[in-house]
Amino acid sequence: MSDTHFTTGMQNLKKIDGAAGIKVIESLNDIAPDLGRYIVEFAFGQIYARPGLSLQERELLTLASLLTSGGCEAQLRVHIRAALHVGVKKEKILEALLHCIPYTGFPKVLNAVAVARQVFTDE
Repeated sequence: MSDTHFTTGMQNLKKIDGAAGIKVIESLNDIAPDLGRYIVEFAFGQIYARPGLSLQERELLTLASLLTSGGCEAQLRVHIRAALHVGVKKEKILEALLHCIPYTGFPKVLNAVAVARQVFTDE
């Protein structure tokens, strides 16, 4: 990957996640620094940098993907905060989570709503 992807990725990460995103990447420095670099370069430097979707739309898609995968509550927490940070309203986040019920089932949606409750309470 290029330094351009890293620079773009860091700019996008700050725009989307603010200080919380930087903390996630920094938390990997002592154990898996390459993982942090891959996240910045690829996810935020290439995927989030693509044209065609707003940051709000990208975060809603990310929430749906994480919810559907299951077992991603820590990442859901980060991306619910990110969605709020880029201007997605709480009601829209909840509606996106509820929309997943027929496709992924009640248990995963219940877990995601529990995470949303925690994040909304912390805000």
